[in-house]
Amino acid sequence: MLPTFMEVLDTAIASVALPHIAGSLSATTDEATWVLTSYLVANAIVLPASGWLSLKFGRRNFLLTCLIIFTISSFACGAATNLGMILIARAIQGAGGGALQPLSQAILLESFPPEKRGVAMALFGLGVVVAPVLGPTLGGWLTDQYSWRWAFYINIPIGVIAVFMISRFVKDPPYIANAKPGRIDSIGLGLLTIWLACLQIILDKGQEDDWFGATWIRWAFAALIAGFIAFIIRELKAEKPLVRLEVFKNRNFTLGCVLIGLFGAVIYGLVTILPLFYQTVLGYIASAAGIAVSPRGLGAIAMMPAVGILTSKLDNRWLIAMGYVIFAWAAFWMAHLTLSISQWSLIWPIVLSGAGAGLVFVPLSTIAMAWPELTPGAVPPLISAEGYRL
Repeated sequence: MLPTFMEVLDTAIASVALPHIAGSLSATTDEATWVLTSYLVANAIVLPASGWLSLKFGRRNFLLTCLIIFTISSFACGAATNLGMILIARAIQGAGGGALQPLSQAILLESFPPEKRGVAMALFGLGVVVAPVLGPTLGGWLTDQYSWRWAFYINIPIGVIAVFMISRFVKDPPYIANAKPGRIDSIGLGLLTIWLACLQIILDKGQEDDWFGATWIRWAFAALIAGFIAFIIRELKAEKPLVRLEVFKNRNFTLGCVLIGLFGAVIYGLVTILPLFYQTVLGYIASAAGIAVSPRGLGAIAMMPAVGILTSKLDNRWLIAMGYVIFAWAAFWMAHLTLSISQWSLIWPIVLSGAGAGLVFVPLSTIAMAWPELTPGAVPPLISAEGYRL
């Protein structure tokens, strides 16, 4: 859980420090948002290739390499003296962090039998859900008490501990040691890079240039559509594609990806927007903004232990539905905020959103990763004859 916690924490921790990063590096707040964008673009590009890379170099070795890259680039982010330097460092950091969460989750799912995965996912989910909450709070406190640079330096001790523990305790399963992944699908990776980068840039900068009123937005959108279609065709026809799309034939997995994608868009939107709202509109200092959004962690922490027990006793679909209802209620509540609110006006909807996140993440991940056709000792259908793990 440590690598995942560190990666998710870093995604959120920079949001509360953005105004300070902009001021320190003589950049506007809009320019400083590239600190988030560059990280997410690199993160999204590396993530689909993590399966091939883990087979090529060994999952344990690849995970350790990614952790070392992430930790060193975190130091480079904190030591940056201008906007260009921090953007390059954040892109490298995003590349290193892209594989941390899927590799950690793969190790987790293979380490527990199916009947114990609900409890394991609850503990894992505690790190995934709490990290975006702890990020703004910790980032705000570090920014006010020391410097925004410590929002990145904080990764160094966590990274060192994670490297030591993984090198000491994590071992590769036999199918990875004997795998023969062949060449990487470089064409597929190139097409993926094009359409993902265009998508992220359009979403991040579109509002500044009147969306499709800008010529460059229209060209970027055309490149996005063309790249996406070409990527799908390539992955369907390639002998060893970067992403094996047939895995989406499993209904639970497909719906789980769609639902968690939508949920992630909403939860990360709140994590990014609320600290900026408190600082730039209401005039809060960074630590006060972090404290104002921290109650989401209380809801998640309170819900996770119960979810770990309930996933083995109740139909997970009901838990997921309940989580979405609670989160929707909290979002509707927050939609009525005005400039006259106090620091604690949103405490209850924020707590509810954390509880809803806890109810959604664990059972949804459990259902999406459950393959009922497997029996003890059977070969998982996600591993092909040549050992290529999907």
